[in-house]
Amino acid sequence: MSLRHRIAYMLALCAAGPALAGPGSAAAEAPVVRAPAGPIRGAYGNGVSVYRGIPYAEAPVGERRWRPPVPKAPWQDVADATRFGPPCFQPASRPSASSIYSEELPEMSEDCLSLNIWAPEGSAKAPVFVWIHGGALVGGMGSSLMYDGTRLAREGVLVVSLNYRLGPLGFLAHPELSAESAEGISGNYGLLDQIEALRWIQRNIAAFGGDPDNVTIAGESAGALSVMYLLTSPLAEGLFDKAVMQSAYMVSTPALKRPQYGHPASEAIGTWLQGQLGVRGISEMRAMSARDLTDRSLAAGYPTWVTVDGKVIPDQTVDVFDAGQQARVPLLAGFNSGEIRTLRRLLPPIPEDRGEYEAKIRAAYGDSAARYLAAYPSGNVEESMLAATRDALYGWTVQRMGEKHTAAGSAAYLYLFDHGYPAADNAGLHAFHAAEIPFVFGTIWQTYPNWPQVPRTPDQAALSQTMVEYWSSFAKTGKPVAKGQPEWPAFDARKPFMVFDGSARVVRDVMGDRYDLHEETVCRRRAAGDQQWNWNVGVISPPLPPKAPQC
Repeated sequence: MSLRHRIAYMLALCAAGPALAGPGSAAAEAPVVRAPAGPIRGAYGNGVSVYRGIPYAEAPVGERRWRPPVPKAPWQDVADATRFGPPCFQPASRPSASSIYSEELPEMSEDCLSLNIWAPEGSAKAPVFVWIHGGALVGGMGSSLMYDGTRLAREGVLVVSLNYRLGPLGFLAHPELSAESAEGISGNYGLLDQIEALRWIQRNIAAFGGDPDNVTIAGESAGALSVMYLLTSPLAEGLFDKAVMQSAYMVSTPALKRPQYGHPASEAIGTWLQGQLGVRGISEMRAMSARDLTDRSLAAGYPTWVTVDGKVIPDQTVDVFDAGQQARVPLLAGFNSGEIRTLRRLLPPIPEDRGEYEAKIRAAYGDSAARYLAAYPSGNVEESMLAATRDALYGWTVQRMGEKHTAAGSAAYLYLFDHGYPAADNAGLHAFHAAEIPFVFGTIWQTYPNWPQVPRTPDQAALSQTMVEYWSSFAKTGKPVAKGQPEWPAFDARKPFMVFDGSARVVRDVMGDRYDLHEETVCRRRAAGDQQWNWNVGVISPPLPPKAPQC
């Protein structure tokens, strides 16, 4: 075993120890932090101070439900920050108990706008890494076990995780809500929560040893989607300096007041939901309990979307990136080779045989069918469908952001996570959606109960150490570097990706023609204006619109 492997193994063993500063733990009290928000005491252990459940905004509940967050008023007494705040309301049964993503949820509350901080010992002007959890904008919480920031804090990075409103409580748009707003808009409350948390960080993080002028926003899945929207939002301008997107998806987004790209208007969706709930307007929806509203809305099929409202979100993300109007900050972005293996709800029914598969593709893709079948052949229909859905949602998104961000003059570092280990591979889940998260956080041995367990071996610890170093370095300087590992080149005409498949290595043009195929497909759908993109892939694709001059 090399010295690097031995060091990585011992660091990972330490990181997998008891959680810091929980009630009843052996961790000591941390010194009281005198922040502008008020005095705060957390807990301390193993060189890291942890502050849990700090409220960053007043909770808009009851009659104030569906309003932008209001900053939390400063307090005078010392706040106890040794316990996580409650998660925001979400279905108690999502994901199901058998899912690898299932974890025990504490009692939920509408009063859920809190954040957590892991601060390195003696830090001053430490880079700040703000983690936005995933969960399809419907579930998740900043206190999930795998998001423990201890290991990253030991690399000198101050970690913040946060909660934001979810589901209908976080994203409902409705004509009555727009009429209440001084700007005539509604929806996007969960995004406004994230922006308010970033404002809180600007005001307060220096008291914890963080640098408000060196903030990285990061997330996975819906968290990465949130980061993408924050890159395009004028309200988030100046609140962060770098961005990390793990498995982001640049999907079409409903507009507030008119149908667009196959989506109904967001306000129309809100009016539809009102009818499904059998209530007479927003006042009666505000009178519903958060639990009843959440469960009944999602049971009715309420689609949780961000809204293009012209204010919080000015336009479709593809248009903002095309115009180079996104925040021009260093970017680190990537996807996993097995994304859809644990997201099979995104996979259409598999045709019975090769002939049916090919016929559906030819009917849907017309003059692009031969190209599609070359990329996703009928020899193994299921594997081709898994790859096509993965590429349309995640692979295309990552390379497109690399292309457009580079064209705008900003550095972009792209990766593919292709790492497997016995428990995952034996279950057919090689490099599944979110598999990279515990490697990035150094929490490979403190995952969810049904998660394919990572072996307690030096090679797994070494890969995690490599990714911890790359991500930490990016948070510090905007360039990912790991000791003794390959130089990670910024994206350019050679289309380099860092591939993590047990080790780290640079591979050119990971997507090949598959990127161009999906780019043209999206371009044609955008030009037609009446089709969503990304979701309707392969055998469930509507007929592809005719070629447009710009495509």
